[in-house]
Amino acid sequence: MSKVIGIDLGTTNSVVAVMEGGEPVVIPNSEGGRTTPSVVAFTKEGERLVGQVARRQAITNPENTIFSIKRFMGRKHVEVSEEEKLVPYKVGPDSSGRVQVTIPNAENETFSPPEISVMVLQKMRQTAEDYLGTKVNQAVVTVPAYFNDDQRQATKDAGKIAGLEVLRIVNEPTAAALAYGLGKNSLRRKLPSLIWVGVLMISRSWNWVMGYSRSSQQTVIRT
Repeated sequence: MSKVIGIDLGTTNSVVAVMEGGEPVVIPNSEGGRTTPSVVAFTKEGERLVGQVARRQAITNPENTIFSIKRFMGRKHVEVSEEEKLVPYKVGPDSSGRVQVTIPNAENETFSPPEISVMVLQKMRQTAEDYLGTKVNQAVVTVPAYFNDDQRQATKDAGKIAGLEVLRIVNEPTAAALAYGLGKNSLRRKLPSLIWVGVLMISRSWNWVMGYSRSSQQTVIRT
């Protein structure tokens, strides 16, 4: 059975994890970090950067550096007037009124929020494949509880375009609530049967990894 990865596609940072031997492993990226900035940038030379390298050049290339794209997922342009004021890149409506961003360094090409998210997801997928030494095509992805159906579908669509079958979209607070029962033996006994995993960054200092068994039982363990 191929590995199922868990991805926390965060507004600021993203995380990828996998279950190994009944234990969760948060996979470090190519720079050794456990979190990867959810940032995509386009250079004058036509190069596309994702992650830490994209964030490093954000100050000198603000109009072509896309961050916090999660705030625009599945939303119409008329709904994001306040969020639009917080970013230096160009945000506007597409033909259907949904959000798109325009990239000057890409000959003013436009991208939807899911298309930008695809680039981050591809980075997380590559991180997992480099670690596992095998192809990965299935994932569980976490989203905020306030995400509506359109936003959840946009996240699933991004996963599909990135080459991932999104087995389930998981509410982030669900993982936090389940974490409350972390110390219970009944939860710990379920660990060997875990086959799915989703990651939630509850704070800067803790990672919580959420898993699912074949019988859809759920548990959370701390790393």
